[in-house]
Amino acid sequence: MSDLLSFRGVESGYGEARVLHGIDLSIGANERVAILGRNGVGKTTIVNTFHGVARLRGGEIAFNGRPARTLRHFTAAREGVSVALQGRRIIANLTVRENLLLGAAVRRPGPWNLDQVFALFPILRERAETPGIALSGGQQQMLSIGRALMANPALLVLDEPSEGLAPVIVDELAAVLLRLAANGTGLLLIEQNFSLVRRVAECYYVLSKGQIVDQGALAELSMENLKKHVAV
Repeated sequence: MSDLLSFRGVESGYGEARVLHGIDLSIGANERVAILGRNGVGKTTIVNTFHGVARLRGGEIAFNGRPARTLRHFTAAREGVSVALQGRRIIANLTVRENLLLGAAVRRPGPWNLDQVFALFPILRERAETPGIALSGGQQQMLSIGRALMANPALLVLDEPSEGLAPVIVDELAAVLLRLAANGTGLLLIEQNFSLVRRVAECYYVLSKGQIVDQGALAELSMENLKKHVAV
């Protein structure tokens, strides 16, 4: 079976600045993968590259085994790779319901719709007509994930999902992600919170100065070494 997302020798950056250097990684169906690394090492640039925000300067990105000819913000979503962006990116003047419906714009077929997202996150049903920006941090993260699910992804990418969340909310987030994985959704977790990584991911890549410096099965990575690669 083809990888849902793969990078082969990827070089990318912004303008003339190169951030990623020869990145090789792959995420297959139903896999739970973490990308670890401290702030500023290029983790978000991985997302920005297949979204077309960062400039691809070399190498190849493929979705479902097919090299991407062009990279735009909607390319990945159409290919089944959906992103819950860092900072949540809630549209302030739209309601919860309207923010969720934005996620369905690619019209990719699948099980996720408003009712399914509301069943996963009941608080969003209760606050469906509330401006998205009025939600708490944890509720906004639920909204961000729900919006990404509305695109019916085979692979859900989460960029720093625990950022700014209380530990009890991180616990709830871990339970939700494991539930999604059990239902067949692949996960790519870009994260510094080692507790969340430990509970959710099964394999990992470590990024340092724009390069992959380590990778393997998370079960074989000691907590001491894991903490060396994450900040909190």
